[in-house]
Amino acid sequence: MTSQSIIQGIVLLLYLIAMVMVGFVFYKKNSTHSDYVLGGRGMNVWVTSLSAQASDMSGWLLMGLPGTAYLLGSGATNAIWTAIGLALGTYFNWLIVAKPLRKYTQIAGNSITIPDFLQNRFHSKSNVLRIFSALFILIFFTVYTSSMFAAGANLFDYVFGIGYIPALILSVVVVTAYTFLGGFKAVCWTDLFQGVLMFAAIIVVPCFMYKGLTSNTFEWSEIGKITLGVSEGFGAMGIVSAIAWGLGYFGQPHILTRFMAIKSSKDIKPARRIAMVWVIVSLAMAVLVGILASPYIQYMFKTGQITDPSSLSILNANGMLEGANTQKVFMVLVQNMFPTVIAGLLLSAVLAAIMSTADSQLLVASSSFSSDIYNTLFNKNASEKTLLNVSRITIVVVAIIACLLALDPNSSVFEIVAHAWAGFGAAFGPVILCSLFWKRCNEYGALAGVISGGAVALLWAYVPTAIWGADNLPGIFTVYEIIPGFIVSLALIFIVSLATKAPSKEVIEEFESVKTADV
Repeated sequence: MTSQSIIQGIVLLLYLIAMVMVGFVFYKKNSTHSDYVLGGRGMNVWVTSLSAQASDMSGWLLMGLPGTAYLLGSGATNAIWTAIGLALGTYFNWLIVAKPLRKYTQIAGNSITIPDFLQNRFHSKSNVLRIFSALFILIFFTVYTSSMFAAGANLFDYVFGIGYIPALILSVVVVTAYTFLGGFKAVCWTDLFQGVLMFAAIIVVPCFMYKGLTSNTFEWSEIGKITLGVSEGFGAMGIVSAIAWGLGYFGQPHILTRFMAIKSSKDIKPARRIAMVWVIVSLAMAVLVGILASPYIQYMFKTGQITDPSSLSILNANGMLEGANTQKVFMVLVQNMFPTVIAGLLLSAVLAAIMSTADSQLLVASSSFSSDIYNTLFNKNASEKTLLNVSRITIVVVAIIACLLALDPNSSVFEIVAHAWAGFGAAFGPVILCSLFWKRCNEYGALAGVISGGAVALLWAYVPTAIWGADNLPGIFTVYEIIPGFIVSLALIFIVSLATKAPSKEVIEEFESVKTADV
């Protein structure tokens, strides 16, 4: 281990200790299960906005997105359109979903999870909708969390050179520890700090690259291939698929719970403004980092400016990153552009991005099991203390399973996140929208939407590839799976709801009361 990695290791260790200490601070402040999983609906504007966006973007912002843009050509085009789709999705999620969801979840039985809300929204006497929703959350979040653990392992292995598996275990232990201890409040307050750190890092790196770009000569021919239109290797179907990432926002439980936890629905508007500034700047800078990194790293390589052993070990003979290593582009830049301590702080931003999502996913998965499966099926009279303990045990179990799924060091963060994002977006997006804005929607339609959306997204992602192979897919099957999943889910919600019994008078009256509620 070099002196550079030792110093950076100390910086990362201090950061990790600070995050775990936050968990200890909030450990005694979780007196009820609601406090642990939703913070007692007491989150302020800044915590809500930055926590929502930090948990949204994850390690994907500093690894997956720059890594995709780094490939230039069709890769950069994909990254640009994906960023546009995410920015639009973020805006409309805050604009049309956040406020009514905050109101409705409190009015409908003070619901603390998405499955809980769906059952209370329709005054369902059956637990089927709630159970299926919770199962989808457990499945998709376990997969999603595995991608964050893999990203953390790549970071620790890159900095310390300790090997992927030990680095993976370190990543899992740290994130699980403070989530286990502090619950929702610890997660949100750490996400606030992590969101600020991510924002600073994604601005600082391209700003320092600018100096090199203006004072040296680069080969820009490849960057000239980037276009916002149809290009070689990235057709109209690719553009539609990239923008469709925005659809996923309406169904992401770890983001929706932030809306549910804000102190008042009146705080949504200022929170939205903060969130949008953060998102637009962060996405634009992340794409820019990836695009400019290709010629910049090659230039530093050819001129002998790359001296970090970890960086040299993953660059090919031409000074390029290949395969899964493209996800390390931000880390290579940081390690070779900045003094050791500053590099350690900026690498902490990568860790922050990873942790801010993994902790949220673990918490939502645990709350879905404890509230929507354990409390519903196995122990209806469970005490608050029992539910708290079950939540904490579930966090550990999900973390272990996610760790096992992340054992492959060559797994792509971008691809894993893409599949989990599509699953959530298709399973819950249409249902959330219809439950908030269509009073004729009933529990049968909602159930049909959740099951069909999640199932179609899963099947579309894997079955065609198993039949034809990834490189020989028929045109229609190259479209991002969230699109067919979302369409099928929405269609079945309408068809099944209209074909079955209309909601009761009480359900309709409650639906109408949300419009004028002041909560």
